Amino acid sequence: MNKIRKGDTVVVISGKDKGRQGTVLVVDGDKVTVENINKAKKHQKPRQGKAGPMPGGIEDKAMPLNISKVAIWNAGAKKADKVGIKVLNDGKRVRFFKSNGEVIDA
Repeated sequence: MNKIRKGDTVVVISGKDKGRQGTVLVVDGDKVTVENINKAKKHQKPRQGKAGPMPGGIEDKAMPLNISKVAIWNAGAKKADKVGIKVLNDGKRVRFFKSNGEVIDA
């Protein structure tokens, strides 16, 4: 079970985008892609595709970050927080915030 999942709100804890928040778009192993974080310029050549012509130009593309550079955002405490995993009495595994013990996904 991953501690960070698609759709979670995270905050970047190191690097050029330190302190910025965003929503996780993709989790791929130890890499995460966060909305509007770690943008890079992608130069696209114009070409003719099956769906019609594709224009060229320069577009901003969100690049993946290492999962260790992001922490999940605790909206209740208004800070970045560590996540733990525990098993409930009915055998269901859930994530919880380590600072206050609040369950993330019930």
